[in-house]
Amino acid sequence: MYRILVSDRLGDTGIELLDQAEDVEFDVKLELSKEELISIIPGYEAIIVRSGTKVDADVLAAGSNLRVVGRAGIGVDNIDLQAATSKGIIVMNTPQANAVATAEQAMTLMLAVSRHTAPAHASLLAGEWRRSDFVGRQLYRKVLGIIGFGRIGRLFASRAKSFGMEILAYDPFVSEDVAKELGVALVDLDDLLEQSDYISLHTTITAQTKKIIDASAIHKMKDKVVIVNSARGALIDEEALADALRQGKVKAAAVDVYSQEPPKENPLIGLPNVLHTPHLGASTVEAQRNVATQIVEQVIDALRGNDFRNTVNMPFHAGPDFAMLAPHMLLAEKLGILQRAMAPAPIRRVEVEVRGELVDRLVRPAAAALLKGLLERSLADSVNYINAPLLAEEHGITITQTKGLNLVDYPNLISCLVHWDNGHRLLAGVLFGGTEPRLVQVDDYHLDASPKGTILILQNQDVPGVIGQVGTILAAAEVNIGEWRMGRHHPGGLALSFISLDSEPDQETLRLLEGIPAVIGVKLVTI
Repeated sequence: MYRILVSDRLGDTGIELLDQAEDVEFDVKLELSKEELISIIPGYEAIIVRSGTKVDADVLAAGSNLRVVGRAGIGVDNIDLQAATSKGIIVMNTPQANAVATAEQAMTLMLAVSRHTAPAHASLLAGEWRRSDFVGRQLYRKVLGIIGFGRIGRLFASRAKSFGMEILAYDPFVSEDVAKELGVALVDLDDLLEQSDYISLHTTITAQTKKIIDASAIHKMKDKVVIVNSARGALIDEEALADALRQGKVKAAAVDVYSQEPPKENPLIGLPNVLHTPHLGASTVEAQRNVATQIVEQVIDALRGNDFRNTVNMPFHAGPDFAMLAPHMLLAEKLGILQRAMAPAPIRRVEVEVRGELVDRLVRPAAAALLKGLLERSLADSVNYINAPLLAEEHGITITQTKGLNLVDYPNLISCLVHWDNGHRLLAGVLFGGTEPRLVQVDDYHLDASPKGTILILQNQDVPGVIGQVGTILAAAEVNIGEWRMGRHHPGGLALSFISLDSEPDQETLRLLEGIPAVIGVKLVTI
């Protein structure tokens, strides 16, 4: 019998499913203190939460029988993923269950802020009739810029198109073909900022997207632009936006999310040209029903060992088969990280070839691991072996198994050939000693490099003095070289080096390296 604790409010459909499961016992205990939760969690194999319950390292450590944490919703900020993973506890969420509701909320905000719906309503209730004070503007033929063109962004775009809006989208991991199918122009971020009358945010928080709307971005926008945020509060520098709203650079904003929730001393609160809602993106009857149903089904399936949908950390059980596959999957993931870092443009197609006695068992896990490495640092922390193929498909990346690539001769070789619009790159790797990932081929360069840590990738003319010049520049910057691995076509031709560094050089040092006459290209990668 599986024991499940529900510690936040869950829709009736979810409770009904729990009640109907013959192999499940469950308790609903709401508003538990941390101490109360720690005292009872040893009695459960799974816990289902929303955003209210904090499942931190202490709670996870106390959960001696805990196997699954189910998050009814998308965000997992209230769950310590690292601690859960280290204990082998599966964490899962429901990323698609409230997509329609969130897209509709963004549409609601854009319409309401354009037509002054909230202040007009308040004015009428106060006994006023001030029609001339609430003259709005229509959406028809306005330019809408969407930052983040995943599932929610696309649903929002389809609704905005019905209002006759011209739509631009920025998402470096979506192909032009995907955008064209929806009648949307894919542009770079600066073009979107400069051309849009409305800007709506639909991306996740990564190192690249945090405060993507800051003072510099706002400066590039049209005067009187309107900004809508129903994604994540940290996407916007709220102080910079508040200043722009006071100065009139930004005409109005509509926000459903905040950097701190509930918002305390938020600079946007109280501004007359900001429409606020308290994070209502997923707050519909239908979304709550979908979330409850999906998370209960997922948790029960995971406990039964039937399926592991929407896991956001390690989705595999420890066992002989996974123990054998895991080092190969780590190698494939590192190849994916390298391919993403080295690609000069968005990757459109991935070809994977596996050689050796593990071909039948390794192709699909290796492909998933490679895609995880390719996507993880660019999309969200929740990219994993389970959802990486789906996310790749959503972003217009196709993956195929291939044979016959021109490869070096190693047993149990994993290779990947990636294509972008005007080029391609081949990487191949093996395990030395059965556990140590090594990079053995880059295009037609043969080498032996360890894909870990801080790596300086250097392409140059193979002429005397390059190694000395590189070493001198790094030494002046107090950056130590741990390992230097090089492959070359022939003496005096082109050479490619993978240089392992003990610390990361600054931008000035990289600029000096690029200035060496024989150097063709410099790339810094951290794995």
